[in-house]
Amino acid sequence: QVQLVESGGGLVQPGGSLRLSCAASGFAFSRYTMSWYRQAPGKGRELVATITSAGGTPTYANSVRGRFAISRDNAEKTVFLQMNSLKPEDTAVYYCHAQYTAYWGQGTQVTVSS
Repeated sequence: QVQLVESGGGLVQPGGSLRLSCAASGFAFSRYTMSWYRQAPGKGRELVATITSAGGTPTYANSVRGRFAISRDNAEKTVFLQMNSLKPEDTAVYYCHAQYTAYWGQGTQVTVSS
């Protein structure tokens, strides 16, 4: 059974940091490009960051470049999203996704507010 389980979300003040994790099971994680998406209230799902199967050349949305960093540990079947200098507009549910599959996690809520 394929599972993607996100964790690490929460409430943080503007300027703070969070580290999201997504633990994968049930498929060949190391063969897949992985992405983080987010969906804010009343908005569509937005691609935030992507990392290739070998962990090279991450790509980022313009809105998070320089503040967020995606990484992965293929041995642990986990993908991470380090989020620094958080802004209120980063508030959203964050999801991980295996590219070109129907595999999505259940999401983790990130709220940036003072």
